[in-house]
Amino acid sequence: MTVSYIRPDKDFDGVYEQLKLINGYADQKAIMINEELVDQTSQNKRLTDRHEVVRFFRSLEGDTLIIYDTWTLSSCIEDVVQMFSCLLKNNNTIHFVKPGVIIDRKSDTMVVLGLIDQLRQIIQDDAKKGIGRPRGSKSSSKFDMYLEQILELLKKRRSVSEIARVLGVSRSSLKDYIESRELKEVVSGVIGVNDDGDAEATVISTIRCPIDEN
Repeated sequence: MTVSYIRPDKDFDGVYEQLKLINGYADQKAIMINEELVDQTSQNKRLTDRHEVVRFFRSLEGDTLIIYDTWTLSSCIEDVVQMFSCLLKNNNTIHFVKPGVIIDRKSDTMVVLGLIDQLRQIIQDDAKKGIGRPRGSKSSSKFDMYLEQILELLKKRRSVSEIARVLGVSRSSLKDYIESRELKEVVSGVIGVNDDGDAEATVISTIRCPIDEN
């Protein structure tokens, strides 16, 4: 069975964005999604309080899970590690749409650690800032109404200038929107521009080693 898991968050991608990208990824990979779970529980809730989700993930065995990114599972590192451990222990396969990587029990440990470390970096960087919207957060934009069209044009390798002309909007404003949403990177993962090895290498390369600040 193949399941798509969507968990919206006000500071990241909503249900529509995740659904669009997951479905595009599934179409590209010729994957048939059998079940869809939209988890509306708050990102602030720990795994111990997400009873329905815990039961759902424990029921998966030898199945395929498609999610947008690591933060979809949880914004708590401890919970993500526990969810990874449970899913992989039960022989499930997890597709991460945004980074374009797939993990299972045979995956390189560094890839799994890289996905966890990417989330750690977001949490750590946000804590250092202390104020303002979290890194990667997305305020509403006038371009949100064009999201589906922008993604389709990016998949067709259209340039920002070409897309701006089609939509009749400012190139510079559109460029800022595409960069802030990392839409080019997302589309690259969805349509498989890079092979799995390249995607895994990219995830591993983002791991940050500890820094002695003294």
